[in-house]
Amino acid sequence: MIKLNGTAHMAIGATAGLITSNTFQTDPTTTAILIGCGGVAGLLPDMDIDGKLSNTITFSHKLIRTLAQLVGVLAIIYSLIDRDAAEKWYGVAIGLVLIVGSSFITRRLMLSLSGIGVLAGGLTLSENWLFLLGVYILIASLVPHRSYTHSIVGTAFFVIIAYQFENFLGIDGVFVSCFIGYASHLIADMKLLPVNKRGIKLFLPLSKKEF
Repeated sequence: MIKLNGTAHMAIGATAGLITSNTFQTDPTTTAILIGCGGVAGLLPDMDIDGKLSNTITFSHKLIRTLAQLVGVLAIIYSLIDRDAAEKWYGVAIGLVLIVGSSFITRRLMLSLSGIGVLAGGLTLSENWLFLLGVYILIASLVPHRSYTHSIVGTAFFVIIAYQFENFLGIDGVFVSCFIGYASHLIADMKLLPVNKRGIKLFLPLSKKEF
C-alpha cells in the first residue's frame, strides 16, 4: 500500500502554487513565492506529527535531551570534586534534576515551545498572522494526528492566517496558493483514495466519522 509522505504533500502543494501563479500571470519572483507558499501549506496539516515541517521549525529534542544530560553529569562531577560539603550536595541535586528532567523533553514539547515562541514574536511585532500561526503550531503540538489540523475547523483557522499573510506581503495569489495547498493535503489523505487505509475526521468536533 502506497502512503503519501511529507515530500509528496509538499510537491502537491507546490504544484497548486504553480497553477495559481499561472492563473494570476505572475512574474518569476512572485511565482517562486506562490510555489513556496503552496508547498509549505501542503505540509502544515501534518504539523501534528513528526513530519518534515515540524522538524524544520524545532530543535532536535534528542539533541537537547543529550545536552541536558551532559550538563547534569558535568555538574555532579564538578560539585563532587571542587565544592565544599553544602555546595557539593546542591550541585549534585541540580545535576540529578537535569538528568531526570531531560527524560521529559520530547519532540512535542519542543514543538509546543516553538509555537509559544512564534506566538510571542507575533505579539512583539504586532503581526496578527504570526500570532495566529503560533497558536496553530501550539494547538497542533497538543492534538492527535489527523484530527483538528485535518478538519474543516483547522482549515478555517488556517484560511484566516493565509488571508492576513497575503495582506502582510501585499502579493495577490498568496491566499489562494495557501488555501489550495492546505486543502490538497486533506484531499490526499481522504479514505476515498485507494492509497489510504485511514481517512480524516473532516467534521470534528461534531463528528468523528472518517472520510
